[in-house]
Amino acid sequence: MDQKPDLRKTLTGSEQDPNSALRPFPSKLFVEVTTLCNLACPMCVKQSADSGIAEGNMSRATFEALEQAFPHLETLILNGIGEPLVHPELTTFIRKAKAKMPSTGWVGFQSNGLLIDRNRAGQLVESGVDRICLSIDSVCPDILRTIRGVNLRKLQEAYHALRKAREADPNSRLQLGAEFVLMRDNLSCLPNTVRWAAEQGAEFVIVSHILPYDRRQLEERAYPPDTDAAIEIFEKAELDAWKAGIDLRHYKRIWGRTPPPEEARPAMRFVEAMKSEAHSKGIFLHLLRLFDRDAELTARVSRVFEETANIADQTGVRLLLPAVLPRQERQCRFVEQGATFISWQGDVHPCYFLWHRYRCFIGDWSKVIQPKIFGNVAERPLLEIWNDTDFSRFRRNVLQYGYPYCTGCSVGPCDYAEAENFTQDCFMQTEPCGGCLWAMGVLQCLE
Repeated sequence: MDQKPDLRKTLTGSEQDPNSALRPFPSKLFVEVTTLCNLACPMCVKQSADSGIAEGNMSRATFEALEQAFPHLETLILNGIGEPLVHPELTTFIRKAKAKMPSTGWVGFQSNGLLIDRNRAGQLVESGVDRICLSIDSVCPDILRTIRGVNLRKLQEAYHALRKAREADPNSRLQLGAEFVLMRDNLSCLPNTVRWAAEQGAEFVIVSHILPYDRRQLEERAYPPDTDAAIEIFEKAELDAWKAGIDLRHYKRIWGRTPPPEEARPAMRFVEAMKSEAHSKGIFLHLLRLFDRDAELTARVSRVFEETANIADQTGVRLLLPAVLPRQERQCRFVEQGATFISWQGDVHPCYFLWHRYRCFIGDWSKVIQPKIFGNVAERPLLEIWNDTDFSRFRRNVLQYGYPYCTGCSVGPCDYAEAENFTQDCFMQTEPCGGCLWAMGVLQCLE
């Protein structure tokens, strides 16, 4: 029997490969086997305004068109917008992939778990699937019903069925996990949810912040749009001013007054020094928003994360937490690790952010995201698309991280951001990555 791969490495990523944009084969495939789902969760992109997500199942011919990449894969994730278990050929797809992938590679998917019973669990284990991650956004019954409309007992039964099926197959490498979408309403439930997941046999838990798709969900966001570096500069200036007996909030009270009153000039000197430091470091400052930031919420998130990490250590669960604050130091794990994304129709995309057409909130303003498509596997071989000049150039440019920080922009929304037919941003970059929260450590997924 093959040795199980190191889950900690695959959850936190391998060392950055500077040549990852030039590798001749993708090492990870995210394959959307379906966009159909048996739930209608309010925080799902399918429920958002201006969603351009067509519904359907991936055909066997489209999946087979991906097979030339299988011998080179480290990872195959059978996820997209829909529920993978809705697809009638899911286990067939898993068997086909496992037969051609390296023995060290793994196949997995995320699920709401509602379609898993003893019979389905046995079929999944028999197919050779390596990881199944169930969505559990709370163990508080009322909150879970509000978020997903499901009963915790059903998830418990799904875990039980999967454990029993795994125990019955000595060759199974199946690892069970859980995913938690973090919001203000369920923040306090996170520690107990991790403990509960461990009791059900989960070996890893992935926590992700919510991506707001409408204005109401902005109130559920548990992170500010400003980066950790911007907040650090602001808090340092605020502390230095306080030590000098100056309240920087006085600057906010005279915002826009021309000429500024004489009594505001000491505060203005600290603000100008703060802006100069940020400019020298290429850091975006949204001053009005920084003055109004909810520092107590950030402190609360930090405390809950620390408590959750302690529980994970006690129970032996491998825990992947998101950043408390959006990171100034960006990392596109998808491009760095050689990933590509295939829609159920066979279109080839670079990442989750640019996979579908949808409206979301970047900072505090809404934007329509357009999919980035480099070809379709029904028209050209996948490896030909992967090595195409346009796709290779896109990956190289992404790894230069030369695009703006749209989440922290103080003048948005601008014409660049609002344009539905994106051509370039305010830095003249042609990669529409300035608003990507995956690269800033806020959003996470099974990878």
